[in-house]
This record gives sequence, C-alpha cells and structure tokens, in this order.
Amino acid sequence: MTENPEIGESVDAGGIATNCHDMGDGPSVLLLHGSGPGVTAWANWRGVLPALATRFRVIAPDMVGFGYTDRPTGADYTMDVWVKHAVDLLDALDIERVSIVGNSFGGGLALALAVRYPARIDRLVLMGSSGTDFEITPGLDAVWGYEPSHENMRQLIELFAYDQSIATDDLVRMRYDASIRPGYQESYASMFPAPRQRHVRALARDEDALRALDNETLIVHGREDRIIPLESSIRLFDLIPRSQLHVFGRCGHWTQIEQNARFCRLIADFLAE
Repeated sequence: MTENPEIGESVDAGGIATNCHDMGDGPSVLLLHGSGPGVTAWANWRGVLPALATRFRVIAPDMVGFGYTDRPTGADYTMDVWVKHAVDLLDALDIERVSIVGNSFGGGLALALAVRYPARIDRLVLMGSSGTDFEITPGLDAVWGYEPSHENMRQLIELFAYDQSIATDDLVRMRYDASIRPGYQESYASMFPAPRQRHVRALARDEDALRALDNETLIVHGREDRIIPLESSIRLFDLIPRSQLHVFGRCGHWTQIEQNARFCRLIADFLAE
C-alpha cells in the first residue's frame, strides 16, 4: 500500500484532529494554505517544506474544513473559527511565537492572526494574499464556485498557473480526487456560497488595523495572477508600515510552485533576518 504524502501527523487542536506536517528545527514558521478545492497543506507547500526545514521548524496544517483535518458536523466556517483553530494548534505544539507564510486565503488568515494576537506573531510573508476588499475576480469566483469534475479542476489549475505545463494530468487527478473525498465538497460548498463578494470582504482586515501592524512583512505576488489581483498586494504594501513587495513576472497565483527556488530563497532569507 502506497503511503499518502499528504497525511502528516494528527494533532489535537482544541478538540479538532488536525492533519499537520511538522519538519525541521529552529525558529518556528507556520505555513497556511489557500482555499482552492482539493487543497491540502502538502499540495500547496510540498516544494517549500523541505527547503525551509533546513533552517526552521516548519508547521503546515490542513485548516479545519480542508484536507485531512476533521470537519466537525454542522461547522460554521468563519474567520473566527479559523483563527481559533490556528491558535489552538500553536498551543498544542507549545509554540509561543511564530512567523507565518500565508498563501491567498492563508494570507488573510495570517493577517487576522497578526491583528488579534500581535504578541504571538513575528514575521509575515503574504503570497498572492487576500486581506483587502477588492472586487472579486472571475477566477476567484470560479474557484469558490467549483463543482467537482475533471474538466472543472483542469480549468481551475490552468487559471492558477501562468505556465500551463503545470496543469499535468497527474496534478489534475490528485486535486480532483481530493475534492471528492467523502464529505469534502459539502464542507467546501458551505464556505463560500454565492454571492461571493461578501467572502472577499470577510477575509479583509480593517485598514486602520493594517496600518497599526508592527510586523516585518514580505508581500509576494505573481504579476499574471488571475485569482487575487496584484493591486491587492500593492494596497497591502501601501498600508503595512514595515513591508516590502516582491513581484514575479511571468507568474500566476502559485508563486511557490512556478518560482519555487527563487521563492524559497527569498522567504528563507527574509525569515532569517
């Protein structure tokens, strides 16, 4: 029987059995995945985990409602729920202070954690991040409105990537199979129902709160991102005082995949400063 690399260790985080990858030694770094259908921490961060684990303790969980983490019956998936789950996970792992790398939805969650728990959050890396109230793109509307089929999954992956060679049959099959696991689509469909502009707003932080952030922040975006507009990251750069912005050309929403080596070097050096 082939071992599934998407499954790490199970951690009890506030009563939720949480699938979590915990690798390496050193300062703690929490990797927060995006909100695409079939997403897992491993699917998002498989090319980043081993690179960062040479210098840091890297924790990559499936957030509640996603992947191989439990989906409590009747759960109401809100930012409050995801923030509590992340803090409960840090408590379960005895981590008092952590830097965060957040992808898309995970960037919005990272910002919420930094605003609500400033003493526990060190540096922030926001990659193709939510966090501002932009007009929802057709790409993000398609992601959140996904209905399971191989063709729909292929179209989404082609939206995510600038380099279309990434949309391999194996990747499409992996993400599609993950999206049809028992109970997964039911919980996913309940997270971002139409009309979806309100969910962009729910992932956004108050601009005064962003201006008050004291975290050193690296904002990373792909110039050709069709899911989260580059303008959102430029706005975050304008608002967060101790921020810097790095834009990759010829790159879509998956910077960590399309520009993997450069992305890993960039964030590892930033986190180590």
